[in-house]
Amino acid sequence: MIEKISNIMAGHVPDAITKQSKYAVLLPLVRVNDEIHILYEVRSHRVSQPGETSFPGGALEAGETFREAALRETEEELVLDRKAITVLGEMDYIVKQNHIIKCFVGWLPEVDVDKLEPNEEVEGVFTIPLTYFLTIEPKYYEARMKMEQDADFPVELISGGQKYKWRNVNQQIPFYHLSDHYLWGYTAHLTHRFSELIKDETNESDNYI
Repeated sequence: MIEKISNIMAGHVPDAITKQSKYAVLLPLVRVNDEIHILYEVRSHRVSQPGETSFPGGALEAGETFREAALRETEEELVLDRKAITVLGEMDYIVKQNHIIKCFVGWLPEVDVDKLEPNEEVEGVFTIPLTYFLTIEPKYYEARMKMEQDADFPVELISGGQKYKWRNVNQQIPFYHLSDHYLWGYTAHLTHRFSELIKDETNESDNYI
């Protein structure tokens, strides 16, 4: 039996035990007035979370890699040719109990933001200079999620029963206080992490143009 178990484990590819939905986004860099900007979308009322700020992206389709999904979604939402997008690399990603979000940094050197005509999922686009995020930190606010059980949850089968001390989840959620747009949650998290990576690897005197 141990030999059989050994063979099973030798050929097993580890994955998350929980069934997680997989999403991919692109953090697009564009040139505006000879300066590098980050491009954001405002979600339309045809999709979930209308009015929210996001990066181009969405769920993986069958057989897709995260990178392929990020490129496909960007093509579809911004109505671009894939040749207009140069993927500079993959950055740190977000893992939650029920989903994974991977983020790729893309350079769109020939894209004129004013001439973009996004699809029906996008109400509009806007850009913020990269230098803004290299000098301004987001403010983090705490949100608490309380663990609650269904009425038929078998508390009698666990140590402590009704007195068991469930661990509540506290999340730190970032907000950038922009004058004309909302920027918070996952999109702000990814933006902040990207700015940290750039600051960690460059000199303060570098020009971001």
